[in-house]
This record gives sequence, C-alpha cells and structure tokens, in this order.
Amino acid sequence: MDATPVDSALLAPYACDPARSRGRAHDEPPPSNRTEYQRDRDRIIHCTAFRRLEYKTQVFVNHEGDLFRTRLTHSLEVAQIARTLARSLRLNEELTEAISLAHDLGHTPFGHAGQDELNACMRELAPAAGGFEHNLQSLRVVDALEERYAAFDGLNLCFETREGILKHCSVSHARQLGDVGERFLLKRQPSLEAQLANLADEIAYNNHDVDDGLRSGLITLEQLQEVSIFARHHAEVLRRYPRVAPRRQIAETIRRMINTLIVDLTGNTAARIAECAPASVDDVRAAPPLAGFSAGIRAEADVLKRFLFDNLYRHFRVVRMTSKARRIVRELFTAFLGNPRLLPPDYRRDDETTQARAISDYIAGMTDRYAMREHRRLFDISEG
Repeated sequence: MDATPVDSALLAPYACDPARSRGRAHDEPPPSNRTEYQRDRDRIIHCTAFRRLEYKTQVFVNHEGDLFRTRLTHSLEVAQIARTLARSLRLNEELTEAISLAHDLGHTPFGHAGQDELNACMRELAPAAGGFEHNLQSLRVVDALEERYAAFDGLNLCFETREGILKHCSVSHARQLGDVGERFLLKRQPSLEAQLANLADEIAYNNHDVDDGLRSGLITLEQLQEVSIFARHHAEVLRRYPRVAPRRQIAETIRRMINTLIVDLTGNTAARIAECAPASVDDVRAAPPLAGFSAGIRAEADVLKRFLFDNLYRHFRVVRMTSKARRIVRELFTAFLGNPRLLPPDYRRDDETTQARAISDYIAGMTDRYAMREHRRLFDISEG
C-alpha cells in the first residue's frame, strides 16, 4: 500500500482524479490513508479470483513447467509496464495498476482454448444465456461473484476501474450493463489509463510469449530472425556482447524490445494528446483513441503477433494440449447441465438459463489443475 495518497496537482488535467471519481455502486465512507483507486487495487489483490490466476494457463498449462508465465505473473508484468507508461504521461498510476491487475480475473482455465470452448458450449447448449467472454466475466467477478463483504456482492469498485476492465463488449451486453456499458452504445473511448493498460497487456504477452516459446523449444532463434523487431534487437545484443550466453542473449533482446515499444508508445501517445489537447477525462472519452504506437512500430508489433500465432499458438504440441483442454471444459459443462445435482449446492439454479450461467461461472473460476481434478472425479470411476 502506498504511504500517502497521490497529489492531484501532479496529474495531467486529462488524467483520472480519484477525488472526482464517478463513485461506486454502493456508497462507502472514503478511505483515510489511501485514494479510492488504491483501495480498488488493494481489493483486487486480496480477492479470491486474483489468487487463482497463479494456476491458470497463459500459453502453457500449469503443470508443464515452473518457469513459464501464468495468468498471475502475466498480470503483474502488465501492471509494471502500465505504471511506467502512466507515470511518463502524468496519468493516474494506481488506477492504471488496478485495471491491469484485474483484466484477466474472468479468464477460464486453459487460457483462450478454455474460453473458446466455454463460449461454444453456452451458445450451443444454452443460447438464451448469451455466450461467454472472459473480459465480460472479469467485470462480473468484481461486480457480483466475489464474496468478501457483508454489505454487497463483488468488490464494489469505482466506475473508472470497472470501465477499464471492460475492454470490449457487444451492443446487446452493453445495454444490460448500465453506466459502464454506455460508452459502447455511444462509441466513446475509455480513460487514457484504461487505453494504456490495454496496450501494456499486448506488450507483455507478445514479448513474454517469445521468451516462453524459446524456453520451451517450440520456437527457435533462427525462426525469429524473420521477425524484424526481434532480429534488429538481437543483432544489437550480439554486436555489444558477442560472447554472451544464449539465455542472456534472449533476455537482453526481449528487454530491448519491450523498451522500444514503451518508448514509442509514450512518445506517440504524448504527440496525439498534444494535438487533441483534451482538458478533461470527458474530452478523452469523446476523442478518437489517443494511446497508440507509431505506424512503423505498430506494423512491427503486428508481424510479431502473426509469427506467434502461426508458430507458437498453432504448434502441434500446443494444439494437442488445447484439444485436451477443450474436451475437459465441454465434458464438464455437458455433465453439469445434464445433471445439476453434480454441482456444489451454491451453483444450482431453478431454470436452465440461469443454471447455464452458474455453470459457466463455476468452470471459469477453476484453475487448470482443479478443472482436471474435477473432470477425473466425474469420469474416472477410480477417483475418490
């Protein structure tokens, strides 16, 4: 916890000021030794869903190795990058950090494979329930599913934190979300803090997936020479440190890539802000997106994303694991929907639509290893 609240005088006029927050759904006395956004950050860190991220897949399932990223380490890395960006642009660091730490709270076990299969199950077997999307689920976690406080469900976070967590949303869902869904109907932007947290997420997962992919042996340094942003920085490392060990070559290259992206994003965003000259957060919301990379760096980052998609996420070993993961999620969902008495009592509902949503909440909250264990309990007769 920070020792003293942030000095609002240090913030840019277009930054989110905790003293001017749109507030919380349930009124609470103001905090005495921290700002409203620091309170949000602390609530996120202490919640159950945040702790579960330690055992949720980033790319590699948790039991595949202790050194690979998990959703928890990824979220911490996003928060570190996002705070650097926010400080450079005189934005609110605590809000940016809170959004970054919460952005994956609704993620399923087994990463995107789990999310895609759970969405398919919901749409095929319970179409009235409205599908599943991890970003919307993250908001649902902080608004309703966490059970920590006697006075309300969820974490009762500030509007600005909730706004940042909800990165994208369909019009039909937006109509159901009240104030936090309004911007999707009006085609407005979130705060700059939210925009930067979203881009910090991209910087973190692209570069750290390169690291994990190389560590796993699924991609090679030779393949990465086709990716300009990697090849350029790797060549610089070899020029400066020709005898450095391969592991340090990779670490040095990746940290330079991250720095290049952060510096470019900071400078290009500052230039857009200067051109638009927003005088308030509402001006930011009414403007086009202000946070973004330059055209050249954006193109290089996109090449890296395509490389990872083709060579890492579609690698046959990853596909084999994601195929198993999707089967686990589908078989769990089908079994629970067919016989809700297989569920813990807290997740049983009276009608099929709300029952399907409760099942998706239950499965989405599972860690990788819990989902595998629950699957064995249901389908392996030797399992206790």
